[in-house]
Amino acid sequence: MSEPTLPDGVERREIAGEERLATRGEPVYGEPTADGWRAWDPKRSKLGGMLELGLETGLTGGETVLYLGAASGTTVSHVADFAGPTYAVEFAPRPARDLLDAAAPRDRLFPLLKDARKPETYAHVVERDVDAVVQDVATRGQAEVAARNARFLADDGRLLLAIKARSEDVTAAPEAVFEGALDRLREAYEIVETRRLDRFHEDHLGVVATPK
Repeated sequence: MSEPTLPDGVERREIAGEERLATRGEPVYGEPTADGWRAWDPKRSKLGGMLELGLETGLTGGETVLYLGAASGTTVSHVADFAGPTYAVEFAPRPARDLLDAAAPRDRLFPLLKDARKPETYAHVVERDVDAVVQDVATRGQAEVAARNARFLADDGRLLLAIKARSEDVTAAPEAVFEGALDRLREAYEIVETRRLDRFHEDHLGVVATPK
């Protein structure tokens, strides 16, 4: 079986003595660099883990992205390195300050200090028919957040979601949490692929879906 194609602008490069996923851009979180390429650490990035594990994300490079749960910009900075306009939603002021620093050298990265559970508060900014919604939020109701933000996704777009079992219920078995979240997702999306991300992120499920 052939390896899934990486998006244009994401390559496997020799950095710090090993082959790493990498994008071209200014470093953000102390990641090693070589010849203008910055290593994309899958242990610090759910989307990086999904790419490393070979999920078919559908990302090709140059797409418009809505990123939910941008935090301090670790992953979304890599996304903005290879994508087109990238809207980065983060609710907490402290990481949002670091996100602003990550966005400063990236003219395609647009930080939004907003709550991903309330898409109506940024609907006037985010263009419709985005190519991808990438979600990495640490809150209860992660599938509900994804469902509420389906309004922005193009008919042929993709949701790339990392479900954190412990953020939903620390007492429940992760498998039960994932099934419950997938049931809610199926009300708004067709599930294309799922895979556990435990190699890089314990008790996380990577999900690729398309809007109904």
